[in-house]
Amino acid sequence: MVSATVGRGAVLGAVVLSLLAVPARAATSEPDTPTAAALPAPDTTGLASVLRTALNQGAPGALARIDDHGKTYRVTKGVSDRSTQRAIATGDRFRIGSVTKTFSAVVLLQLADEHRLVLDAPVNRYLPGLLPDDRITVRQVLGHRSGLYDYANDMFAKSVSGFEAVRKKVFTYRQLVELSLKKPRTNAPGAAYSYSNTNFVIAGLLIEKLTGHSVKAAYENRVFKPLKLRDTFYVHPDTAIPGRYARGYLTPDAAGAQLVDATAQTVSWAQSAGAIISSARDLNSFYSALFGGKLLSPARLAEMEHFTQVNSTTAYGLGLRRRDLSCGVSVYGHTGAVQGYYTYAFATKDGKRSLTAVTNTSNNGKVLNTLAGALESAFCGKSAKTLRGSAVVERNGDVASAGG
Repeated sequence: MVSATVGRGAVLGAVVLSLLAVPARAATSEPDTPTAAALPAPDTTGLASVLRTALNQGAPGALARIDDHGKTYRVTKGVSDRSTQRAIATGDRFRIGSVTKTFSAVVLLQLADEHRLVLDAPVNRYLPGLLPDDRITVRQVLGHRSGLYDYANDMFAKSVSGFEAVRKKVFTYRQLVELSLKKPRTNAPGAAYSYSNTNFVIAGLLIEKLTGHSVKAAYENRVFKPLKLRDTFYVHPDTAIPGRYARGYLTPDAAGAQLVDATAQTVSWAQSAGAIISSARDLNSFYSALFGGKLLSPARLAEMEHFTQVNSTTAYGLGLRRRDLSCGVSVYGHTGAVQGYYTYAFATKDGKRSLTAVTNTSNNGKVLNTLAGALESAFCGKSAKTLRGSAVVERNGDVASAGG
């Protein structure tokens, strides 16, 4: 289904999910990029083709929503529930995976604005004895430059058995950090970019220590409620998604094996690194508000947008990705993978055009690479180039070691 309406109407979306694990180069200055007003109109036909291809590659359903200066576009394909065959809708809620990392970074940067946190201070100043190296700073944690090993690499070396071992389990933050510290670090503090869920588990510990409240309370009081995000929740350790939602299906490692319904899970293995539930409308609202200056001071937002180049098209700031598209446009947001869902949520620098695209499957490299094309259709319009080939997949939790 494709539709375009004004105001509350539907949204054509495209989600980005090309997470590439290659050594980072030096921090980069911000490239010149057109504002949303100067962009070509979204290509809803191209977006529909992207989602249709994702279905052909194994996703039960796919949705996308674009919000652009008060105009909304929606595109949907497939089903939200394989048992009932209910059609997927752009209003469905879903697990956003690592898009959670931007929310966590925003809370910590707000605390920096309140002079309760110094980004270049050691993590151990606030959490004494947590880490074996006093050189690891809060800024390095938020930028994936701490060198701390990603415990999820081992946890999900086998997608289904790894998931079933943790889907009902409840971890403490410190237990997850301890899993990481059993392995050698990937690099010296600050020496290189290396994506690791461990960093944003530490972010959760910092939030709770500095606010004196749970991560849930911090998200709700500082982001969800002020922005009136009515579809956005942090329910950990509960396993249910409130309201109407798309069921999520995990693709097994073995070719031809049946999809596993992964909807009900604690997501305790991720927590502040990946456990938020939301909708396309709410994620577009969140990124529009962030880049519109409604959540952080200009100085803190600028720090968030100080990027380290990851490869030729991707850079990482503080809990924030920049994706450079074929038409010369750069977009900002995050990608997410949690068992059963892939999410791309990005916006222009001014926040005036935003896109969220989702599939209700994961651990499927073809679907992941295809979804990256949604960004091109949403922000480059009909001038978008067709993406070909396989990206090197940056592990985001449930991605199989084979690069699926």
